[in-house]
Amino acid sequence: MNIKNITNEHSAHLVEVFSAIQGEGLNVGTRQIFIRFALCDLRCLFCDSAHTWNTPKVFRIERSPGLRDFKTYSNPVSLEQLLKWTERLNAPFIHDSISLTGGEPLIHASFLSKFLPQVRTRTKLPIYLETGGHLPQQLSQVIPDLDLVGMDLKLPSVSGENHWQEHTTFLQLCYQSNLEVFVKIIVSENTELADLQKAGELVGAVSPDIPLFLQPVTPLKNSTGSMTEKIIISPTPDQVLQWQASLKEFVKQVRVVPQTHKMLNQL
Repeated sequence: MNIKNITNEHSAHLVEVFSAIQGEGLNVGTRQIFIRFALCDLRCLFCDSAHTWNTPKVFRIERSPGLRDFKTYSNPVSLEQLLKWTERLNAPFIHDSISLTGGEPLIHASFLSKFLPQVRTRTKLPIYLETGGHLPQQLSQVIPDLDLVGMDLKLPSVSGENHWQEHTTFLQLCYQSNLEVFVKIIVSENTELADLQKAGELVGAVSPDIPLFLQPVTPLKNSTGSMTEKIIISPTPDQVLQWQASLKEFVKQVRVVPQTHKMLNQL
């Protein structure tokens, strides 16, 4: 599938739009309108959202915030229609922000550059981007309309992906633009200390004041494309304590936070 041929500024391919509690990172525990975009150019071994990697024929929209009264529509969605649905979900006093998630939302950067200024005006809500942090050129198209970025730094020993240079450029761009940003690192029992230290050096070189979140992976069986499935296992408490101490040599704030939304049975 050629991603460039199916993304444009007038429409987007979605998976779902709904209201829920944020379970990860700096906004954990807050209520958000989630806009989950389809498509991802990465294939992380720990991914629990592999259904977002490609474009589904249909997506679902929650009609009332938090009631899970979904209605299904055909992809893609027009800019104006998504604006109307987001406005409808934005009941007074409920939401703290809008979360752009996926998949990888920045694949839809051309669409977001048109959508975000309008949705900010209509909802008066801050915009939070959840991203793999590997598409700095696309980030530059939408920076003026973002309030917070959660950058998922991919450790090769855990994700199977290797994007050190892209992560560096991406984080520098956020910091130099005075955009609030934090870094999230997924860790499993297979995490290599050398990877973590390299990540800590990367973040600390941009600014030691950038918050860093260690997120133990949620155990799952993940298809590797072979006849067998690889089991992704969470790290031990001793491992996490060691890694947190190591990272604090480079950055001031290192927090360990699991996927709390799964504990709360939130989408």
